[in-house]
Amino acid sequence: MGNSSTNSTRAKCTDLQMPFQYSLYATTYIIIFIPGLLANSAALWVLCRFIGKKNKAIIFMINLSVADLAHVLSLPLRIYYYVNHHWPFQRALCLLCFYLKYLNMYASICFLTCISLQRCFFLFKPFSARNWKRRFDVGISAAIWIIVGTACLPLPILRSTGLANNSESCFADLGLHNISMASSIGMVTAAELGGFILPVVIITCCTWKTRKSLQEVQVPLQNTKERKKALRMVLMCAVVFILCFTPYHLNFPFFMMVKQQVFTNCSFIKSTLCFHIISLCLANLNCCLDPIVYYFMTSEFRSQFSQHGNLAIQSCFRCKDSALEIQQRGEDLQTISLECLDDFKRMQ
Repeated sequence: MGNSSTNSTRAKCTDLQMPFQYSLYATTYIIIFIPGLLANSAALWVLCRFIGKKNKAIIFMINLSVADLAHVLSLPLRIYYYVNHHWPFQRALCLLCFYLKYLNMYASICFLTCISLQRCFFLFKPFSARNWKRRFDVGISAAIWIIVGTACLPLPILRSTGLANNSESCFADLGLHNISMASSIGMVTAAELGGFILPVVIITCCTWKTRKSLQEVQVPLQNTKERKKALRMVLMCAVVFILCFTPYHLNFPFFMMVKQQVFTNCSFIKSTLCFHIISLCLANLNCCLDPIVYYFMTSEFRSQFSQHGNLAIQSCFRCKDSALEIQQRGEDLQTISLECLDDFKRMQ
């Protein structure tokens, strides 16, 4: 009797619905779509002009921008679903959008870690920076895409169970395949170690070493400026990482234990599921926060963006002036034509 009551409680709490998630997800995606699309498109355009600057982690920034842009482009479909509660598209498209979300999360984590690590390494090993080849960054980036892309493949597969029974459901309404406790522990361990703990350790060490280097005595003024710029970039990577990805990974083990029906306390289960939704919304903010690393932490990016931004504004004004001039000349010609017509009528 007691076991039956416990199983009933688990089922009831595990299947607890969160109706607020639809409005929260839709609002979050609407807010970040336009800024994320414009910021990452502009960032990708400008960063590609610095591809020869091999000492500024440009390759990693380009890949980070591509990862963000791929996720941002899928947001309209997510907005449509959470507003209408209906998925009229193909099943494969639903799984692709689901896949891109986690691909963006873990690719962003890896590239932010690489930016911090390379910036710190070049700061303390300037001679190594001079001999560093761009193809090294390209090779590291390719390896990250392959590893992260492969590691994220099980995620949409595990959540595809709901599509077999109800083709109109997607994203948060997808079910979860029953997996063994050992498989669940392995997945959580890999995600936490590779996607959270190791990057946290690396970014924290880079921040600490860079900050400590500023406290050294008899450091040349030029080196001090360079170290301050490096510290700003590493700190910005740390802020984005902590704000966007830490809440999700702190809650993820508890979320998986809820799905495995380890807990029986309904209040704890409800809190875990609720925080999971909020943490996913925070994770999406990285699409808007990542460009800050480029805009405000890289002087070359700011100068180039300002230069081309001013040129674009000047071009707009020139086009506007030209249009006004053409309009004015058209009006003058019309006036002259009317005067000639009046004179012709008088002569008749």
